[in-house]
Amino acid sequence: MSHNLEYNKNYPNFEEILLNIKAIFSDNSDTIHLARNELKVIEIHGIKTVVKAFRVPNKINQFVYANIRKSKAYKAYHNASRLHELNISTPQALGYIEFFDGNLLKESFFISKEFSYDFTIALIRDEQPEYKKEVLEAFAEFSYGLHSKGVWHVDYSGGNILIHKEQNKYTFSIVDINRMKFRSITGYEGLENFNKLWFNEEDLTTIAKTYAKLANLDEKIAINEILRHDKKLKEKVFLKRKLKSYFSLKK
Repeated sequence: MSHNLEYNKNYPNFEEILLNIKAIFSDNSDTIHLARNELKVIEIHGIKTVVKAFRVPNKINQFVYANIRKSKAYKAYHNASRLHELNISTPQALGYIEFFDGNLLKESFFISKEFSYDFTIALIRDEQPEYKKEVLEAFAEFSYGLHSKGVWHVDYSGGNILIHKEQNKYTFSIVDINRMKFRSITGYEGLENFNKLWFNEEDLTTIAKTYAKLANLDEKIAINEILRHDKKLKEKVFLKRKLKSYFSLKK
């Protein structure tokens, strides 16, 4: 089985770590997320890291990721480097590795430093704390900063936005960054990026007002746009669930 890897040159020991990552990952039980992919917190050389093991793709994508498109691990590493160049917070990338069987991609891993955070934006949505307005306004400012620098996070969802609070200041950091686009984002276009957060109308309105002020947009139009994109995605998701439920009953 062949491999391909890259690592942060400031951490030369991680070349050897990456070569042995399958055993290191298997021997560690500190799983913090398990769904399509698995994430574990592993201390390596005195550094707390998060190791992400990507799910083995289906046969078609094994060929595609090995020969046509860059893998998710590759994108996570290089997107993190690009974000740091733009002075946008994301956990520092330490390296990635891909394992191939012939011309098929099998396993792949991405390693980053652990980011110490207090909560995610999902907590604001779900628990509606009394301080939510100040967090949402700060979040709108952070999001506008992303868009101003040409960053579009495709998976801009509740669990992928980490928040650290220090005194009265909120610091945001983004994760799950293998799906990103770097392009010009202008006008009201950026308001679509909030549609995967599943906020209620009040919270979306708070975000839209702050975003509109920063982007010099008409506030009323901005509110209508953010609510329109939210409604559109929710209707699409609800329809898919309804159809899935219907066909499941038909079986």
